[in-house]
Amino acid sequence: MLVSVAALNTRATDVASPPDATNVVAITTDYINRLVAEARTNNPSLKAADSRVRSATLNAEGIRTWEDPRAIFGGSVYSEKGFKPDEDGNLAYGVEQKLPLWGRPKLTRRVAQAETSTREAEVNFRLQQLRGEITKGLLVTALAERVVEIGEQDLSWLEATAKATDNKYRAGQAVVADSLQIQNEVAQRNDILRTDRRRLAHERFTLNRLLNRDAGSGWPALKLPPVAPAIPLSSSLLALALRNEPKLRVLDQEIKQAAASAELTRKMRLPDVSLGVEGRQYSGDGEFRSGMFTLRFSLPWVNRDKYRKDYERDKERQKSAEQEREDQVLMVRQELHHLSVGIEAMRREALLYNDEITARATQALTSRLAEWEAGRGAFRDVLDARRMLLESQLMSARATAQQHQMLADMLLWSGLENLEALTPLASEPPLLPDHDGHDSKP
Repeated sequence: MLVSVAALNTRATDVASPPDATNVVAITTDYINRLVAEARTNNPSLKAADSRVRSATLNAEGIRTWEDPRAIFGGSVYSEKGFKPDEDGNLAYGVEQKLPLWGRPKLTRRVAQAETSTREAEVNFRLQQLRGEITKGLLVTALAERVVEIGEQDLSWLEATAKATDNKYRAGQAVVADSLQIQNEVAQRNDILRTDRRRLAHERFTLNRLLNRDAGSGWPALKLPPVAPAIPLSSSLLALALRNEPKLRVLDQEIKQAAASAELTRKMRLPDVSLGVEGRQYSGDGEFRSGMFTLRFSLPWVNRDKYRKDYERDKERQKSAEQEREDQVLMVRQELHHLSVGIEAMRREALLYNDEITARATQALTSRLAEWEAGRGAFRDVLDARRMLLESQLMSARATAQQHQMLADMLLWSGLENLEALTPLASEPPLLPDHDGHDSKP
């Protein structure tokens, strides 16, 4: 029995419109948030960043206003020509305390607190990076599942077509070359499908690594989100990014830390001052003989050129952090423009293949099948039409996945956490012309 044209047309339609799955999970903000919350407690890189924050916090809390006092104890040995020990005392003891002058403890504490703020900003930066990695991992996994789904439907179509071709050959209505060619197509599809399934397993393995789950943990079927709107580079988006971009926040804290370190270094040029009390007594009767008050201080003026170099060194570090921030500002502008162009291009490509090219490719395959069944068309034309349909479906899925991956990057560069916060910016006027009319002349 030959497979009817209507049955083959149904197969072609199935390739273009996959059946709905009841256990498919959509990639939404809520789902991403749940995974990020899991990674917040399980991911080793975040745990390491949290430990650095706690270390910096403890360091700031451990800054001492008063240094530990220093105790002294000793004795004297006298010659026959010197003082008598019972008159001068041969035992010496005392205590010395370094004074917290020049605001050094406060400045030291400020440096430590600035380091804590820097570590906290780094934790936020790493968390936003991890959110983007998880989002991209979900999208790549959903794309891999879609590729496998299309491949499985194509395999079913090829197997049905192979039966129809074999029946036509047995009936003398087809040549042996058609039967051999469709068998090759089935073999190739089986091999490609095996590779695609292994790629899907690897993407799930990567997701488990990001969440620090067991490597063999299962995942539900994932569904690609719908095509998102284009987000132009607008003044609102740029202002939002320059205010909230995580790397800029880290650099802001590094500038403050460098400035505090430079101020502390400037204070180091002032002398260390210590106040001391000493007493002397005789070991024979244990009675007190004399006492002395001391005020000791260092002489930093000897190395004033070295202290000046130290201060200039820290000021250069501050300038370096400021220049890095300026470079990051330029990078934010560039990346946001690059992403806005890419997001809009992927949106057009996804809609083009999904709404137009796939529909026409389905009609072309249906027509080629009918012509081949009636004996008016070549079997190679049927396979060519089938490849065009597969390519249009894959291009639509890949463009959708790439658009949302770029949106995940834009969320990171703008400092936002979800697509819902980014979507209102789609209606903002673009900062630069789109050049659709080719009006880019100077």
